[in-house]
Amino acid sequence: MKTKQLVVVVFLLLAALALAACAGAEGPPGPQGPAGPAGPAGPEGPEGPAGPEGPAGPEGPAGPAGPAAEAAEVELACGDCHNDTTLIEGKATAWSDSHHGAGESYVRGTSASCAGCHSGGGFSEMVAAGLNPGEVENGDPDPTRQGCRACHAIHVSYTGEDWALETTDPVDLYAFEGVTYDGGTGNLCTNCHQPRRQITEAVDGMIEVDSTHWGPHHGPQSAMLLGIAGVGAEGSPSSHATMVEDTCVACHLGETGSHTFEPDVAACQACHSGMESFDDTGLQTEVQEGLDELQAALTSRGLLDEEGEIVVGSYSEAEAGALWNWIYINLEDKSLGVHNPAYTRALLEASMEALP
Repeated sequence: MKTKQLVVVVFLLLAALALAACAGAEGPPGPQGPAGPAGPAGPEGPEGPAGPEGPAGPEGPAGPAGPAAEAAEVELACGDCHNDTTLIEGKATAWSDSHHGAGESYVRGTSASCAGCHSGGGFSEMVAAGLNPGEVENGDPDPTRQGCRACHAIHVSYTGEDWALETTDPVDLYAFEGVTYDGGTGNLCTNCHQPRRQITEAVDGMIEVDSTHWGPHHGPQSAMLLGIAGVGAEGSPSSHATMVEDTCVACHLGETGSHTFEPDVAACQACHSGMESFDDTGLQTEVQEGLDELQAALTSRGLLDEEGEIVVGSYSEAEAGALWNWIYINLEDKSLGVHNPAYTRALLEASMEALP
């Protein structure tokens, strides 16, 4: 049985060889068959080079500062002022002895016509609004003395810059059209230390003194420095207005920055060598004697009473002018000639000459 199968296999192989020998030349390749199914993915190749950076997108809103950064900023800023020195306490103590710190005039700040200068808060609002004292329309319901915040920009930036002054802009004197006071940091003071009015014109040779507050009212030191606001004499700016940098501040705070605001003789010695007092040349003694003489003359004519109080009434132009000058020098300027020696002397002389 096995022999027959072997014979058959051999016969078939021989037949296949015969047929192959008889086949013709290989024909052209047939058309490509359809693609077979995708084989499994090969291993991942190496990363190619980065492409060019695209344009930046719009910036989103800044997020809130983190708590740690915010705390550090506040700590540094507060330490500029609130530290272990007497930087604040020393100035506050001196200020409490000054007229600004101890006076009672702040209570008048509830009145609209007074608030801009009599209330510290009213002053700050007036300056911020760009007004002068005559333009303030509302009183301060809670008036304060002229404290730190009246002059300084306290707790605005919470840095050492909070010591900056509220304003140092030149001041147009509102009672004198076209007159500007430009005295450096002393401009801050001039916002209030200027006359509220000029003397009224005479009617039929007479002037009405209608109030015990009659006169330039109050603190006309800037006008005295400029040599204006008096009656009967021409004046000009003193050297304290033209040659002293920062004017009021230079003399009344001095080199130490004392907030009593008392003038400092030491500050004067840079120009007045050897000066020991404000009466160094006898100027203040001379002016006081002139004021006493003028007061006696006004009292004898009934314009002042025996206590030196103003007597309301209608007076001649000459008498009213002399009274105005006495009020201006004695009650309002109060420097006894130091602010403007030449103009002070001229006003006293003109006043005595005008009285019959």
